[in-house]
Amino acid sequence: MDTHEYQAKIILKKYGVPMPEFTVFSKLEHLKEYILKSGLKEAVLKVQVHAGGRGKAGGVKLARSPDEMMDVATKLLGLKIVNNQTGKDGIVAHQVLISPLINFKKEYYLGAVIDRENASGVLIASKEGGVEIEEVAKTNPEKVLKWPLPLDGKLRTYELIKIAKFMGWTGNLLDEGKKIIAALSRAFVETDASLFEINPLVETEEGHLIALDAKLSVDDNALFRQEEIASFYDKTQISQNDALAKEFDLAYIGLDGQIGCLVNGAGLAMATMDIIHYYGGKPANFLDVGGGASEDKVKAAFKIILADKGVKAILVNVFGGIMNCATLAAGIVAAASEISLKVPLVVRMEGTNVEAGKKLLADSKVNIIVADNLADAAKKVVAFTK
Repeated sequence: MDTHEYQAKIILKKYGVPMPEFTVFSKLEHLKEYILKSGLKEAVLKVQVHAGGRGKAGGVKLARSPDEMMDVATKLLGLKIVNNQTGKDGIVAHQVLISPLINFKKEYYLGAVIDRENASGVLIASKEGGVEIEEVAKTNPEKVLKWPLPLDGKLRTYELIKIAKFMGWTGNLLDEGKKIIAALSRAFVETDASLFEINPLVETEEGHLIALDAKLSVDDNALFRQEEIASFYDKTQISQNDALAKEFDLAYIGLDGQIGCLVNGAGLAMATMDIIHYYGGKPANFLDVGGGASEDKVKAAFKIILADKGVKAILVNVFGGIMNCATLAAGIVAAASEISLKVPLVVRMEGTNVEAGKKLLADSKVNIIVADNLADAAKKVVAFTK
């Protein structure tokens, strides 16, 4: 699960990472109250969206007076950010962060990610901050340090010193840097993060290190033990289909094909997409309803598929192991009837109680094409898109 910048900062602040004061507003009245109360004279305002590249997309602005802050905020609230991370539909900013303008001498990068090749967390440090770390690693690899993290996230003193010296910190900066490195490492592990970064981490004109921006992504499978972070979920930052899929615990990824897929089990879903491709079709989505899908889940799945105007046919491919084919068939019939299905529907099912399931489909008044096997189903559904 992705979070907003201000949410990542809330977590980092608990670990003692220094940063400028900030507040987040979604209404201009709240900003006006904050400016009067804080006496803020100069500020940076940043849209809060689940995407990087906000500055290039016009979502980060400087304001040199209270009046300018209000003017900038008017333009940023409701701004749609469109870049390669958001996709062509973009993401609308419903919240804006405001923070005092900070003068600094140098930018650094500090982050932690999962190194899947080595099955561990890894700390990434660079003397070059404020830019894409991938590009720095590609063009100037000597400026990037990768340091494996222990399972508890607690680096030893000598490790902290080595990393801090790599960054070129001495004296007071060395001491401050060690604390920030230690805090980020612990925060990364203890929040079950897949990514936690500070970019940029800056050296101020006064000679201190502070975090100006932060990004946090957490493993969805760990949210059950991350109550605070789970509460950060913002459904406005994802598509309506993704939000509906999350509500019903459906694994869904939208694609650009014409054949909607409804399958139980991730492996079977991948095989279904492969065989559609094999027979000349293009899947419109990956959608796994899971092993014990209820009628409500099936209805939600159909609504998600049919929300895609490019879908010309639907293939339901079910293997009844944990799932009862009769239950799924009842869900298919109920959903197709309720939604007034207007595209061809091909169903292939095998497994537990399959004959009862097929009978339910046959006895229904819904126009359902029952396939004999997966290859037959793929051929039939692809034919409808030609």
